[in-house]
Formats: sequence, C-alpha cells, structure tokens
Amino acid sequence: ITSHVIPTFMTYLLIMLSVAFFTLLERKTLSYFQTRKGPNKVGLIGIPQPLTDALKLFTKEWVMPTSSNYLPFILTPTIMLILALSLWQLFPSFMLSSHTVLGMLLFLSISSLAVYTTLMTGWASNSKYALLGAIRAMAQTISYEVSMTLIIIFYLFLTMQMDLVTVRSINFSTPTITLSLPLLGMWIVAILAETNRAPFDFAEGESELVSGFNVEYSGAGFALLFMAEYSNILLMSLLIACTLTGTLLASIPVAGMFFWARATLPRYRYDLLMAMTWKTFLPISLTILLVSTPLMLIMV
Repeated sequence: ITSHVIPTFMTYLLIMLSVAFFTLLERKTLSYFQTRKGPNKVGLIGIPQPLTDALKLFTKEWVMPTSSNYLPFILTPTIMLILALSLWQLFPSFMLSSHTVLGMLLFLSISSLAVYTTLMTGWASNSKYALLGAIRAMAQTISYEVSMTLIIIFYLFLTMQMDLVTVRSINFSTPTITLSLPLLGMWIVAILAETNRAPFDFAEGESELVSGFNVEYSGAGFALLFMAEYSNILLMSLLIACTLTGTLLASIPVAGMFFWARATLPRYRYDLLMAMTWKTFLPISLTILLVSTPLMLIMV
C-alpha cells in the first residue's frame, strides 16, 4: 500500500505546486501581452506571489449565503478538485507506480462527471446568477463533449490502444498524421471549452453572469474551484502533446496556446458555440470516424 500511496501523494503535491506557478506564468504572460509588468512586488520579480495568494485565500473567512444548501455548498469544490486530481493517475510516464490499461476510458468517464459538480455548485448556492451559470455550463459541456469523445475515439482507433503510455510510445506514420490534422482544430476548440477558457469561458462569463456558477464562493471554496480548473488545463495540454507528438515537452507550447487565446480573442457568443458544436463539429467528427474506421480495420 505504501508503494502506491507515497508516489500518489507526491504527484498530487507537485500538481498543486505546478498549478500555483502556472497561474503566475499566466499572469506574467498576459501582462506582457498588454504592455505592463504583472505581479512583481512580492519577493524576487514576484515569484512567491502564488504562495501569498494561496495564504490569503485559505485564511479568508468562507462567507456563505444564508439560503444556500450547506452540505453541497461546502463539499462541491472539494469533489471538483478530487475529480481533477484523479485524472493525473493517467500521467503518461514510463515509470508509473500503477498501470491503467483502459486509461482513456477513465478519462472520458471522469471528465463527464465534472458537469455534475458544476450543476451542484450553482444549485447549492441558491442564487439566480449561479444557477443560470450552472445550467449554461451544463448545456455547453454536453454540446462539445460529444464531439470531443468522437475525436478521442478516432485517435484511439489510430493506435488501437486505450492506454495513454502506449499511445505516447507509438510513432504515427505520415498518412496517419495527415488524416488526423483536420480534427486537431476541433479538438483544440473543444479543450478550450472544456477548461472554461477564453474565448469560450461562458460558465464564468463576468459580463453576463457576474462570474457564473461560482459567484457565491470566496476564500478556500474559490481557491479549490480554480485549482481544479488549472489542473485540467495542464492535463489537457499533456493529453494533446502525448496523443499527437508522443513527447511531454510539446505540452509547453500547447499550454502557451491557452494564454495566447485568452490575451487575443474576445469572448465568443454562447449561441454561436452551441451552433458550431452541434451543427458543424458533430457531423464532421462523425463523418471522419465513420470513413476512417473501415480503413483502419483493413490496415490492421
């Protein structure tokens, strides 16, 4: 038991630290996009800033609305973070303490559970803005997760494996990469929406919903929700990098794409995203999957 618990605990601890300094990197990057300095007052060029932010958030009083549902309101941020951290059991290292043969199936299952925590967050707050944000986020999640699942199934067809470590070790041929390129753009859009990032950050649309489903959360609850979100960003970057290139280093430019999209693109319109996912992405991904499946079976 110890041989599994200690590596898992160390993995989660390092993920937390990565999330903390990932937020600093994002704030620094966005500041230079906007011709300003960003956080630079705490310590040496602002490096300890995430630690002071965490200290501030976790020592603040957790203010709760009087009409909120107490137990779900308290538990939901923790459940959301547990789901986000549990996905890191799929980390595609060649030195894992445990091996998950059906890893991608686990990824699809856990990522689809996230919609329930979002809905519970909005419902437990007992606030109209929070509930509207949660309902919008739920409808949005269903719309792009169907296409995202089909795209992931297509990549799994290329390797005939559901284990991320094995997928990473397989070198794709040139025809295979050419076949998968049309889906890459759709996958990036789906992942931006999955992680609630600009230009698809409708679940947290400040201009329409006053921060959306998490509007009533402050202090530790707010911190847990956003730690889960940034953990998912790092995981999605790894997933794209391993599936397409087989190297973990490729996740660095993918993570940079999140910053670039947030700094450059204005927020998309909600109805246009729904129309794009249902009327464009779903037919295209279905067509490519149906066409490529017989070809893959013939090649095998």
